[in-house]
Amino acid sequence: MVSSKEHGHAIRMNPSMATLPLTCSSISTKGLPSFQGLRQSSVSLSVVAPSRLGFDQRTLRGLVARAATVVAPKYTSIKPLSDRVLVKIKTVEEKTVGGILLPATAQTKPQGGEVVAVGEGKTIGKTKVDISVKTGTQIVYSKYAGTELEFNGSNHMLLKEDDIVGVLETDDIKDLKPLNDRVLIKVAEAEEKTAGGLLLTEAAKEKPSIGTVVAVGPGSPDEEGNRKPLTISPGNTVLYSKYAGNDFKSADGSNYIALGATDVMAVLS
Repeated sequence: MVSSKEHGHAIRMNPSMATLPLTCSSISTKGLPSFQGLRQSSVSLSVVAPSRLGFDQRTLRGLVARAATVVAPKYTSIKPLSDRVLVKIKTVEEKTVGGILLPATAQTKPQGGEVVAVGEGKTIGKTKVDISVKTGTQIVYSKYAGTELEFNGSNHMLLKEDDIVGVLETDDIKDLKPLNDRVLIKVAEAEEKTAGGLLLTEAAKEKPSIGTVVAVGPGSPDEEGNRKPLTISPGNTVLYSKYAGNDFKSADGSNYIALGATDVMAVLS
């Protein structure tokens, strides 16, 4: 342990922790109450983080909160360009199924909504390809895709068509119809025991990367606008990349994942 003294107070620091100094020049004090005898040059703060995590000042500067772009009320419409789509985001669930009110930190960020405007499509080679979803369609999109907008008092997402995972005609993810080269997979149950018969705790259960294909998309269009069918079929048991795709939970509690066909590594039989 290392100790230092500042203004008569001893501070004990763990050598395994990395300290990052923050000076008053980097901290805004506007709106804060003033205290008698406190001078700017006498304040020194440290952000403490485990050094094994590899945090440094550049890492912390990159941690920026993502906020929606506010569209001023004077703009009454948004026309997406090219292969972009404007989606009105589904409202966040504020209660559990049992009616318990959820705090904001526990509310799941929505990954779906209603298409309210579409672009004119894109050109692949010499072929013009129209956007495959229409206004009024309920869709699911990739978790970290697009630009969030606050427009007409509602939250919207402006994203590319390729970021749309699929069309959802019901409220249950198991009925998702994947687009392009996307695949919907029902995830296999995690192993409850080790090979030696020991029961595993929830924390010790390894996330499965095996599941059963439920639905597949029509394939991505080529330069002539034709779609080549995927080699994966519904009913196939497949091994997929562990960190790919978007995770969902169906109404009955089953786990599903939607990912690109290139993230499916093998068919098991």
